[in-house]
Amino acid sequence: MTAGMPFYVSPEQLMKDRADFARKGIARGRSVIVLAYDNGIAFVAENPSRALHKVSEIYDRIAFAAVGKYNEFENLRVAGVRYADLRGYSYDRSDVTARGLANAYAQTLGTVFTQESKPYEVEIVVAEVGTSPDTDQVYRLTYDGSVADEHGFVAMGGGAEQIETGLREQWRAGLHLSEALTLAVGLLGTDPAGGPARELSSSQLEVAVLDRHRPRRTFRRITGPLLERLLSSEDPTRDVPAADDASSVRDASTNPQTQRPEQDGTPT
Repeated sequence: MTAGMPFYVSPEQLMKDRADFARKGIARGRSVIVLAYDNGIAFVAENPSRALHKVSEIYDRIAFAAVGKYNEFENLRVAGVRYADLRGYSYDRSDVTARGLANAYAQTLGTVFTQESKPYEVEIVVAEVGTSPDTDQVYRLTYDGSVADEHGFVAMGGGAEQIETGLREQWRAGLHLSEALTLAVGLLGTDPAGGPARELSSSQLEVAVLDRHRPRRTFRRITGPLLERLLSSEDPTRDVPAADDASSVRDASTNPQTQRPEQDGTPT
């Protein structure tokens, strides 16, 4: 008789189980910190991989950061790039905003959370740098599609609560980039269990910025010697240089987007 009875789970219990499942998956991920500095927005993640990024460019002034299952937030990132490209092409580049992108992500995450058997184990941030610090936009989206408008800083992943406590105590408006990165890296190295802090090297970090003073495409990754100089207390470097390093800029002759057919044997 009992074998033929339908199995019933209340909606409240079902949603709670899904939320607990998603939170546990997110907590296992290494943390990501997004914080404002005087010339833009910085993204700092503990990520030793050079190929699997937690921080990526979405559009001219918009970037994306995530923690959780890589394949799930990578699908969201690709969908965001397609959304931005289509909207910018159909209307105008200025019509692509972090707020619109956050709303689109919220609908996707909310639908998956309520209708699919397994929710996305992800937490993401969509940030847009403005012409001044007052116009910067940072949106945090959780696994169930909830959206929060953040100001100044946000932390995601394992130990996020402890990191945000440290940010509330130490972050202030107008930090130079070197100060902001030093603060973020120090908090990423703290042990949530109260053990000794770890020292994270530049090879263990993924760092990028949205620099409001760069023309059009404001996103820039910071790696190698430049990152080491910014994190060094003995080096006077406080911000990224106005121009990219020569090694990070693809030469026009090797860029297929700038090549043109040859005419009369001379490239145009």
